[in-house]
Amino acid sequence: MNVIDAWAQHPTPRFLSQPFFESLRRWTGDALGEVPLETTVQLMESAGVDKALLSAWHGPDGALISNEEVLDAVQKHPNLFAGIASVDLKRPVDAVKTLREYVTRHGFKGLRIVQWLWELPCTHPLYYPLFTACVELDVPVCLQVGLTGPLRSSESGRPLHIERIALDFPDLKIVCGHIGYPWQVEMIAFATKFPNVFIDTSAYKPKRYPAEIVAYMKAHGRHKVMFGTNYPMITPAACLEQLSVLDLDGETREAFLAGNAKRVFAL
Repeated sequence: MNVIDAWAQHPTPRFLSQPFFESLRRWTGDALGEVPLETTVQLMESAGVDKALLSAWHGPDGALISNEEVLDAVQKHPNLFAGIASVDLKRPVDAVKTLREYVTRHGFKGLRIVQWLWELPCTHPLYYPLFTACVELDVPVCLQVGLTGPLRSSESGRPLHIERIALDFPDLKIVCGHIGYPWQVEMIAFATKFPNVFIDTSAYKPKRYPAEIVAYMKAHGRHKVMFGTNYPMITPAACLEQLSVLDLDGETREAFLAGNAKRVFAL
């Protein structure tokens, strides 16, 4: 079976040392140590991942994972990795230029904005030039929805914010990572309402997918939900070994694991 991981990151020491990840360290048994790139490659390949979308991370204090570091990983392993850019929201002109450069020159497949880093919902004016650029470049914007696992506010991840930007940007492909829990019913409603709103299951193993999400995947949401891990917080193997609990038919499984991401990210 083909597998595309829609949300992963190769962690840098800057990324792993952030104090707001203390909650994740408790959940993972303090397993979030420094990770060589070849370890990430081995964990992806051994689990059968065909392509992982590696995200850069940028927050108010600078890059936690820079676009250049993501590009280096992609250039070393172009068959396995594709890049997702991240930019400085507070420098909107430079941010748009950076996004354009990494998409047009380096083949990055989308833009990642982690709203809780900025404590700004996606309806804030600083996002809008980037949404416009994503439409013009025909790449998705990847946002976080639902509970914030790190020790930061979850307010910016409420799915209700997605409705406003979907109305303002009907041609913008919006990929909502982390399912939307505990507001998954709202998230499903907006993914149903808007053709270009999608959900990825990153940060959750299949046994923890809410029943509403699984039912949606098996019905009218078959082409709206895509597989993601949030590696290194969860490894691909830990997710995929639980796949059978979802009891998906062949068409739904293919769409979930790879087909939807191929279409949305133009892979």
